[in-house]
Amino acid sequence: MKIIVLADLHGNMVATEAIEREIEKIKPDDIWFLGDAVGKGPESDKTIDWVRAHCNHWIAGNWDRVLSQIPEKNLFYIEQIGQERLDWLNSLPLEDELTISGMRFRLVHGRFLDPLYIGDDPDEKLRAGFRFHDGRPEANGLICADTHTPFIRPLDDGYAINTGSVGNNLGVPRAHALLLEGEEGPGTLRFTILSVPYDNKKAAEIADRYPDLPKKEGYQREVTMGIYSR
Repeated sequence: MKIIVLADLHGNMVATEAIEREIEKIKPDDIWFLGDAVGKGPESDKTIDWVRAHCNHWIAGNWDRVLSQIPEKNLFYIEQIGQERLDWLNSLPLEDELTISGMRFRLVHGRFLDPLYIGDDPDEKLRAGFRFHDGRPEANGLICADTHTPFIRPLDDGYAINTGSVGNNLGVPRAHALLLEGEEGPGTLRFTILSVPYDNKKAAEIADRYPDLPKKEGYQREVTMGIYSR
């Protein structure tokens, strides 16, 4: 079994197309989306359509939900994606589960349901991410997104993993995703963080075609330099 888990496309179609080309080489059996198809970048309508066309399972991220919760601050994105897409985002669950090679993972974006999980968090904070909010039995692993920086952390009796970001990765401005390779039953499990180069300059230039894009210069700095801009 080969499973791709990805998140945080954030309106960056240049990065999304780069990860698509990599996915075509890998030919996975399944693709999971862990939230934030929209926001930040200039082409949220295109990235949400990509997610709907290419992924088989979906979880909502904080940006996917905040558009409806604070519409007055997100009119650019709301008008761009339209009501049907917005309704679809609001229908997505906030957590789910995935089992591979005998390991059962809880999948969550991070916020709104959980806190941000970063690579140097204390073990007890990451281990808390194994616990479902809807009453399901505790998992023995966590796969999340949200912080835009990938990591793999072994913990007691499990792993905490962050997919990194496809369209807005911080630190290393490449498109990142997680590849799981394993078995339907108990067996060997391999984790690979995909780090895919893309045309960062082109991604920033596309943003210039959208004069009303909020915080455009900050987004361009993030996709070209990997430096977070508030």
